[in-house]
Amino acid sequence: MACALLAACAQQPTRQPTQPPAQTETKAGTGTKPSPEIVAAKPAPHKPPLPAQELTDQIMFKLMLAEVAAQRGQPQIAVPAYLELARETRDPRVAQRATELAWNAHLLSAALEAAGIWLQVDPESTQARQIIAALLVSQEHLAEAQPHLEKWLAADRANVGQSFLRLSSLLGRHQDKAAVLTLMQTLALPYPEIPEARLAVAQAAWNADKQQLALDEARAALRLRPDWELAALFQVQVLQKRSNAEALQFLAGYLKDHPQARDARLDYARLLVSNRNFAEARKQFEVLLREFPQNADVTMAVALLAIQSKDYDAAETQLKHALEINYKDPDAVRFYLGQVDEERKRFDEALKWYAAVAPGELYINAQARYAGVLVKQGRLAEARRHLQQVSPQDNQQRVQLTQAEAQLLRDANQYQEAFDLLGAALRKMPDTPDLLYEQAMAAEKINRMDVLESNLRHLIKIRPDYAHAYNALGYTFADRNERLPEARTLIETALKLAPDDPFIMDSMGWVLFRLGQNKEGLDFLQRAFSLRPDPEIAAHLGEVLWSDGQREQAQKIWAGMIKDHPGNELLQNTIKRFVP
Repeated sequence: MACALLAACAQQPTRQPTQPPAQTETKAGTGTKPSPEIVAAKPAPHKPPLPAQELTDQIMFKLMLAEVAAQRGQPQIAVPAYLELARETRDPRVAQRATELAWNAHLLSAALEAAGIWLQVDPESTQARQIIAALLVSQEHLAEAQPHLEKWLAADRANVGQSFLRLSSLLGRHQDKAAVLTLMQTLALPYPEIPEARLAVAQAAWNADKQQLALDEARAALRLRPDWELAALFQVQVLQKRSNAEALQFLAGYLKDHPQARDARLDYARLLVSNRNFAEARKQFEVLLREFPQNADVTMAVALLAIQSKDYDAAETQLKHALEINYKDPDAVRFYLGQVDEERKRFDEALKWYAAVAPGELYINAQARYAGVLVKQGRLAEARRHLQQVSPQDNQQRVQLTQAEAQLLRDANQYQEAFDLLGAALRKMPDTPDLLYEQAMAAEKINRMDVLESNLRHLIKIRPDYAHAYNALGYTFADRNERLPEARTLIETALKLAPDDPFIMDSMGWVLFRLGQNKEGLDFLQRAFSLRPDPEIAAHLGEVLWSDGQREQAQKIWAGMIKDHPGNELLQNTIKRFVP
């Protein structure tokens, strides 16, 4: 029986929980469970050296106790028992089993000790070395992990490219991005002709905010393998940070040489749409649909790009085709068909599509859109009843439904009712971040600045990473032209937390304008507007341009926005102040 158990130990697969918790308790303290990427590959066939160990009654008893506990899901018994056996027997099969059980139970210090014994008694075990490296990285011991990673890469040179890709994914989660870059450069040094190694360095450089190095290494990877679409798409990502024009130019050339590159062409179409080059984007849609007529993912991607470019006829055609060819998420298709009909003011059709969305990820959003369409038909009371009749599955859905109803009231200029609704929800679910934020926004509309400031400061206290709380408080001060130094500090904090958010860029531009720094403010506002052509950003950008003497440009921006957003109060009021 004991021999059978030992054989079973050697055959047990390394199992990974589907969704490991972000942080887990270990004997050494709190740490992050290592990602499975580094141990995902099957190790090469390998027979471990077995010890000359007499199978005593005591060892057999401990082994049976440990395995029965493991099978019953009692790791608190199984792991210490197997770890004690590993120390005593120095059997690699027992050490492997102890490692796997400790790994799955998130007992990282025990897993590290067991894997260490495994590697000591079987120095040729690639799998043991991989697990030790993953555990050390997860505990932020990069220097200790480095020799294990070097030996792991060298031990399987035939698959070193895939090893670098897995390693890049693992190290990408590490907090010290500069240290990761240094480590990755060291690991990649012996492999200058391996494109995956160069791309791994490029990704580490990107995470460490070394954009030029990231671009150089991505280009090197693509020179080594010119048809590697992953490297091309990463290069687009880096170039886009500098300018869309450079990214578009690169993609156009890449597609000329590699016309079958589907994902690159999709990226090209997306960039064209974001640059509002709709005619060229449509040509790319046509190429994609001609090359991949029955590919549901391509069909759906083209449909979404058509929505973005406001080509609703093309969007409807492709969405219905996606349903016909069994797109994997039919509710998403129905949801977007509802949006398309809503945009075309075919409200009854939109209601049918939203009603057809089944309970699931998009269900609450579909109900909120359904209620919004009812309001557009002048049926506010019915819209509120509809939302109130939806049965939430949890508090998150309850919050979403409350937010949707409050938004209906705000859209109808019933600000006091929205404020009261959110206050009632907060009494039932206190300290809910989204409700605190939403009530603060409603409080501003009824001039309850005490509630706005109190809610946002409390939100910052309980969620110091909530960027929009800092932004909203700072923007409110800036918009009222008061406490401007504090406003700037708050918005700077928000910008550090979410550096690419166009609305926070807008706030920074606005507070700089209020502080008399027009040029710096204009830079932020222009960047924000290029990322998100929003009517409120347009109102601020136009006002700063006007004050800078660029009145024709300001009027051009306002005219373009008011056409698409005639009901926006801020934009309307701004235009009235400056244009007779």
